[in-house]
Amino acid sequence: MNDFRFFTPTRYIFGKGAEKNAGTLSAEILGTRVLLVFGQNSAKKSGLLDEVEKSLLENGVKFYEFGGIKPNPTDGPVKEGIRLCREEKITGILAVGGGSAIDTAKAIAAGAVYDGDFWDFFSGKAVPTVAVPIGVVLTIPAAGSEGSGNSVITKEDELRKVSIRTEFLLRPKFALLNPELTYGLPPYQTACGIVDMIAHILERYFTPTHGADVSDRISEGLIKAIISNAAIVMKEPRNYDARANIMWAGTLAHNGICGCGKTEDWGCHGLEHEISAIYGVAHGAGLSVILLAYMKYIIDQKPERLAALARNVFDWDKNPDDDRKCAEVAKEEFERFFKSLGMPVNFAQLGIEHPDIDRLVEKVHQTKGETFGAYCPITSQVSRIIYRNAL
Repeated sequence: MNDFRFFTPTRYIFGKGAEKNAGTLSAEILGTRVLLVFGQNSAKKSGLLDEVEKSLLENGVKFYEFGGIKPNPTDGPVKEGIRLCREEKITGILAVGGGSAIDTAKAIAAGAVYDGDFWDFFSGKAVPTVAVPIGVVLTIPAAGSEGSGNSVITKEDELRKVSIRTEFLLRPKFALLNPELTYGLPPYQTACGIVDMIAHILERYFTPTHGADVSDRISEGLIKAIISNAAIVMKEPRNYDARANIMWAGTLAHNGICGCGKTEDWGCHGLEHEISAIYGVAHGAGLSVILLAYMKYIIDQKPERLAALARNVFDWDKNPDDDRKCAEVAKEEFERFFKSLGMPVNFAQLGIEHPDIDRLVEKVHQTKGETFGAYCPITSQVSRIIYRNAL
């Protein structure tokens, strides 16, 4: 088990009516001039945005609407948000939505108080040291951005999707989580979110580190809880307890607790980011395909961690000493689960009949370097194998 630091400063308010705290907390933490970042239509159509804005006004907070953020958020809106923050002397940012709105808010928060191009943070030319404070009203449990210090943005002219990770700077100051706000999510969007949170756990579970038993047990328990509650949510979308468990699992999957004491991997996310950047697919759907392709690769290369999932998540007690067989079982179980959600398991089902594997390989190593991934190092030869596994 590795030494580690764990800091999660986000104040979570979870439950029915949590969004009603938006005004009081914004006045307390974000200041009196707030940039309200949200997606395309759902928050307005549902009446949630009106409720949040009313709460802000009642607490003396002036707000500036900044909507239209699309899935797989790009650099254009970030630049416009930075301009608006400076022009209106914004003191805080409130994101209403899912990962795309929150990640955009984080990039704006870092860029608004930086003299250079915000992309310097994503290209590795600079490290953010100050940021405008952020709050969140979560409507889509998936990305876990409501509790992480991470942000993922696509540079549109290069189709380059890149993440930055901060220990605490870009973690939201507060996150309001009401499971009832997720009742109206389409089944496909719900399913994509479920795969995304499982991927966040697996990126920390696939590790070369030994002896981090507590983090492993947390990870395994979360996966089991997600799988059991996903089956309920897909059949009963208005089941409060199932929605609540899925929402909280999405937060815990990515706030860092599953990675304490471990060297994390992030190979699958690196591979998928190029797919969603180039082809515009939903991130969770792309992860469904890449996770299975990656599992197929590690079965023959390094099956131990996948085998542990068969034993501890799927309760496989046959052939207990045969890691390869156990790993095969785990891969089959994940594939069965993803299919039960209606998720794709190969490029064709993702809507990509003829993926440009050469381009994917070239771009992923331009972004991630010659070798990436901690569990099974991914060279250009390996990334090509994994992408081909997804055919």
